[in-house]
Amino acid sequence: MLMKAAWFHQFGAPEVLVYEETSAPTPGPGEALVRVRAVGVNHVDLDVRAGTARIPLAFPHILGREFAGEVAALGSPGSTHKEGDRVWVESRLACGQCEFCLTGRDNLCATGAFFGMQLPGGYAEYAKVPIASIHALPAQVSFESAAASQIAFGTAWHVLFNRGGLRAGQTVLIQAAGSGIGSAAVQVAKFAGATVLATAGSEEKLARARALGADHLINYTLDENFAGQVLALTGGRGVDLVMEHIGGKVFTQSLECLKTDGTMVTVGAHAGEVVPLDIIPFFRRQLKLVGSRNATLFEIRTVMRFVAEGRLAPVIHATFPLAQAAQAHRLVGSRDIFGKVVLLS
Repeated sequence: MLMKAAWFHQFGAPEVLVYEETSAPTPGPGEALVRVRAVGVNHVDLDVRAGTARIPLAFPHILGREFAGEVAALGSPGSTHKEGDRVWVESRLACGQCEFCLTGRDNLCATGAFFGMQLPGGYAEYAKVPIASIHALPAQVSFESAAASQIAFGTAWHVLFNRGGLRAGQTVLIQAAGSGIGSAAVQVAKFAGATVLATAGSEEKLARARALGADHLINYTLDENFAGQVLALTGGRGVDLVMEHIGGKVFTQSLECLKTDGTMVTVGAHAGEVVPLDIIPFFRRQLKLVGSRNATLFEIRTVMRFVAEGRLAPVIHATFPLAQAAQAHRLVGSRDIFGKVVLLS
């Protein structure tokens, strides 16, 4: 059986993504073939395509970490799933045997693998996945919503609760609230009962952040001293928690936004991976700087359940047909978006 895929044969600009015909994979024992209907475009896709992620690939490579669709075939009898079932696919596989997996920290599994990175992903009409990684997708959740929820909500949940210890009544600063994980984090923080300060680069994005629940808005293009605005909004106290995923100057200034004994969680650094760091505030004001990776599988399943219940709702900026994957990458790279971009096939 043949299928179409938007893949690339070499690292490079968005134009290296080409829409071509290839053989569809065949599921073996314990595997399923999923007819992909929607796949989320994440910024890490751009890094992998450009080669800056420094992940060894076998070309041609198919991107796409989070996707949803229908079961097209099963490689093993007796599965609880059947052909035609609507499903979403966990974005990552874990070994289930290492110390991290056995202690509920499977996001740190050294031998795990991501779709779209170590494994062929969802930028194709069909994808081969372990049966254990697929979950029923309720009728009320669209394929697009399922494909836009795992990474954004899962990461935000892990950052705010697992790594940041967010509690009801606290104050949290969400950087770049117009991004996929930023817009998700605003919702998750309000879900937790926190007061949310959100930054973005335009009044339009800030208005949309307010509609998601942000209490205070900061346009960092009008005043680069966002730390001063944060302190003014909190009566000079600072915030309990900062979710920082920008890096560079935003990282260093975000530390100035923390209250005494506050926590900043960093989960990205596209604006600069190496920064100067003043150590003194960490012991004089007992600040905490915490690193974060992606969500655990339990957290991913949790947020997907809340999406199904309507308690969390992904923000989708635009959808493109799979054949226009390069155009979708250019849009995500421009950062002129609010929420997620999704490819449909």
